[in-house]
Amino acid sequence: MLLQSSTRTSTPDAVLRIDGLSVQIAGARILTDISFTVPAGQRTGLIGENGSGKSTLLHAVHGSLPPGATTAGHVDTGTGSRRARVGLLHQQAPFAPTDTIGQALESAVAAERQALAALDKASDPYDADAYAAALDLAEQLDVWETDARISATLAGLGLAHVPGDRPTGELSGGQRARLSLAWLLLNRPDILLLDEPTNHLDDAATAYLVSVLAAWKGPVLFASHDRAFLDATASSLVDLDPAPTQVGAEGGVTRYTGNYSDYLAARRDVLVRWERRYRDEQAELKRMRAGVRDSHRVGHAGAAPRTESRIAKKFYGDRNAKVVSRRVSDSRSRLEKLEEEQVRRPPAPLTFAGLTAAADSVRGPRSASGGPVVVASGITVAGRLAETSLTLNGTEKLLVTGPNGSGKSTLLSVLAGVLVPDSGSLTVTGVRTGYLTQEVTLPDPHDRGAGRTVERTYRDLVGEELADAVPLSTFGLVRQRDVDRPLAQLSTGQQRRVALAVLLADPPEVLLLDEPDNHLSLSLVTALEEAIPGYPGAVVVASHDRWLRRRWTGTRLEL
Repeated sequence: MLLQSSTRTSTPDAVLRIDGLSVQIAGARILTDISFTVPAGQRTGLIGENGSGKSTLLHAVHGSLPPGATTAGHVDTGTGSRRARVGLLHQQAPFAPTDTIGQALESAVAAERQALAALDKASDPYDADAYAAALDLAEQLDVWETDARISATLAGLGLAHVPGDRPTGELSGGQRARLSLAWLLLNRPDILLLDEPTNHLDDAATAYLVSVLAAWKGPVLFASHDRAFLDATASSLVDLDPAPTQVGAEGGVTRYTGNYSDYLAARRDVLVRWERRYRDEQAELKRMRAGVRDSHRVGHAGAAPRTESRIAKKFYGDRNAKVVSRRVSDSRSRLEKLEEEQVRRPPAPLTFAGLTAAADSVRGPRSASGGPVVVASGITVAGRLAETSLTLNGTEKLLVTGPNGSGKSTLLSVLAGVLVPDSGSLTVTGVRTGYLTQEVTLPDPHDRGAGRTVERTYRDLVGEELADAVPLSTFGLVRQRDVDRPLAQLSTGQQRRVALAVLLADPPEVLLLDEPDNHLSLSLVTALEEAIPGYPGAVVVASHDRWLRRRWTGTRLEL
């Protein structure tokens, strides 16, 4: 998680304004003509397909785009005569692995500690002017509540039990992510930017974050795949997916008021009206183009002149020429205006073809009889997984839930055979397991370097023969325009789509999905969840996602 902010001051009335922002990275256009405003106290959620530019937009606002990125437009993060402090939560922690938890937290509240020290210094010996200034700053920063805020934040994010003298490098990935979030909340930037803040939060931690954001005084702009979190938090939504803009334009955003449930209904209505308008406009354009051609002809073809006199011929010829000229001019003007204002063709949706899209080309998962295929007896992993037993039938759909640190990911790693338990036994009977890890992992057996394309990655990982039988296009996970792009240029969500395609190229009998909603777009997560009940093999899902849990119809295991 990366979070940064500028020198600590207070800007209670900060407003975030984005005006005509366009961003290009490594020759690829990511954002085009983005404009919207986030007032103080408002929480705007960014939504859109993987690769639509949500993370790029957050980095552009923060000022931390990669070297070589080009931008146009304007981002105003100021109020009055100065710029506001902007804090961003992303991938890299703001503390060194050798720092202890206590040291990391102290760096977050350094301004409060300095203000309190300045107040003590001004009081002895007493300097009235210096003391008044120091007291004013201390009151603004509420320095007397700093320790209470630290305790409340650690408790709220499930970190209160972790010793303060523990090096941050020894924390698990989830603990480090939550400590990064704690650091940012304690640092209290004027404008808060969050990229997938709930990826490592359980119910209690998510509820705590919702309560903090509800009381946040400055603008909040966040990208999230968490539908329940969007429902509970967002006061408005900005959709970065294409909207019915003018022909040739691919930028702009569509803003929706209300929560995610409101957005779903409104977005469906927008798409229906867009398709109808495009269809009607194209029919009108066809008619008008034919009309322009017909405007060159006046009267009926082959009709004899009204008189044979030379004078009459000239009279009618001149008049007809003027009529033709006027008609052609009027028709062309109307045609040019409609061509200029027409909406562009609605983009073909990237539709997930399902978990067994490759089954017709390869053997795919066998339809098991329902008997046990995986049996775990008393397995433990020291410090990560308490003693756990389970029996998985060949067609069972199992949801593994539990608070942070309960061992959900550890259990799936053991079931996948990539982690050996410290005790207990695991028996897998005649089935193949496939594992989608929580974070993106795309090992490269040929190490073709940073320029390795998406297509090359897929072929390297599944093998040439299988890639020929099951092309990457089979799954509806990657747009055709992206297959020849370097993998490194794709967003985290797009790379995870590639990892899912690799997993499904030869569907296993036991499918293990660790937090499948992480980094994936809302539409894909929904399609993925809907496909799970029909999978012919067994599926084990580890998730803290409340939306998924409310709709789960299979069996459950609470850790």
